[in-house]
Parts: sequence; C-alpha cells; structure tokens
Amino acid sequence: MIIPAYLKPGDTVAIAAPARKISQQEIAPAVHLLQQAGFNVFYDDRLFAIENQFAGSDEVRASYLQSLLDNSEVKAIWCARGGYGSVKIIDRLDFTKFQQQPKWICGYSDVTVFHSHIHSNFNTATLHATMPINVHEGEFDSAANSTFIDALKGEPLKYEIPTHPFNRPAEVSAPVIGGNISMLYSLLGSPSDIQTEGKILFIEDLDEYLYHIDRMMSNIERNGQLQHLAALIVGHLSDMHDNTIPFGKNAEEIVAEHAYKYNIPLFFNFPAGHLPDNRAIRMGTEMHISYTTDNIIIEN
Repeated sequence: MIIPAYLKPGDTVAIAAPARKISQQEIAPAVHLLQQAGFNVFYDDRLFAIENQFAGSDEVRASYLQSLLDNSEVKAIWCARGGYGSVKIIDRLDFTKFQQQPKWICGYSDVTVFHSHIHSNFNTATLHATMPINVHEGEFDSAANSTFIDALKGEPLKYEIPTHPFNRPAEVSAPVIGGNISMLYSLLGSPSDIQTEGKILFIEDLDEYLYHIDRMMSNIERNGQLQHLAALIVGHLSDMHDNTIPFGKNAEEIVAEHAYKYNIPLFFNFPAGHLPDNRAIRMGTEMHISYTTDNIIIEN
C-alpha cells in the first residue's frame, strides 16, 4: 500500500466539490480549521460553480479536480460535501501525476467512489473523514475534526467503543477498505469495485429503506465480498425508513443476518458515518482490532 506523505505545517490542503454544490459561506469554518492546524488552503472560483444540484457541470467538476490532482503543491484534497456526482466524473480523471506524487483524498459518503477507485487501481491510501460542510465554528475540537487533522499529520488513531450484542469479536490485523453501502453497491462490477478478500470491510449508510439495505447487502454478498473478509466493521446506519408493511428487521439485524453466514469477526457501532461523531479512518492502511469484556479497541 502506497501511503501519501503526511502533512506538516505550511503544507497546502485544497478543497474540491466533486458532487453537490457548495458556497463560500458554507466552507468558511473548514478553512479556519485548516488554518488553525497550520495548513495553507487552496481553492478557486470553480469550487462554487452551480448546475442544478451539482457543483457545476461534469466537465467543470472534473477539470477542477484534475487541476488539484496535478498540482504538486497540493498535499491533500478535501471533498467539500457528498450527495451525488463523483461517479459521473471518475472516468474523466487522469491519475498519472497522482501516482507520481500521491496525496490524501479525504471525505466520506459519495467520496467512497474515490476511496474504492484509488485503492483498486492505484493501491494508495485515502482518508475517510468528515467534510467541510460538517465543520462549524466553535466546534473545532470535536472528535470528527480532531481525528481528521491527526490523520493528516500521521498521528496514531486509537478508538475504544463499547461492545454490541451482535458483535463476534476476535483479534484482527488487516488493511481496512469500504465506505458507504449504497456507493459500494453502485460500484459492483465496475473498474472502481473493491477486492475484499483478507481485508477489513467498513460500511455505513444514511436515509435508506430497510429493504434497500437488505437488497444491497444481498448483492454485495452474491458478489463474494463477505465470504473471505478479515472482519466486518459497521458504522452509523442512520435515519432508516420502513414501509407500511414492516420489513421485520432493523438495519443492524439485516447486516448481521448476512454476516453471520460466514465465519468472520463482526463489530458494530464504530463511530464513523453520517452523524456528528464521524471519526477518521485511513483507508487502505493496516487496522488492528482487539477487545476486552467491555470495549473494542481499534488502532489505525
């Protein structure tokens, strides 16, 4: 696994918008957070382009992101927000200079497209973390923000989370991959699809119908992506919906039902995903999981 250089004071972080539109006012707190951490911040007017719900046309978003990938002064690219749109530009991008000078690609949710594509094609680590749209003045010391900055700087990440009744604990060390379930499902069979054998798979999702979760997990399973995992880690499964006739299981029960078919370690309630407590994960790098009677200890 190729690990981009960790950032030091004076390094430049660029803000990109590969999906939904963003305003200068909305990113202002994130700019202050980066500056407080000692980083320079770069963006240009293309960041604020608008085409319907998107941050400009596919061409504009791809062109701007390409310029950041090619800019040797930029050491990390922080995606402003998720929504939808990254998959529409991923095949327009040329990663030649990125391969020559790897840099951290940061974000979550729709940014799963980049995590998966970069891991599968360029064997390079990325950063699953909070995004500028989630940063607010007066909250810079939150776990989401502080672990994002720590991850960029190369500081060790260590999380202790309470045990969960659905857990199947074991001690595990393996590379961690994954992200948003809906995005992983949408990438199946594409050049951005992930290889999960021997890996720790992290999953999270938001605002889905329960039967959608079951359908996506069924397809992920049918594609052989659960059978040979080193472990499955489940983050926030937030704001789920049901039909008038209930599905009969909640999101955690659906995931557990699929995972229990295989002899793999399973851990729930990891603090990452679509909630304020969204802690950073260096995707593609080694993660070590251990446990006690009361806690799961995750180091990355």
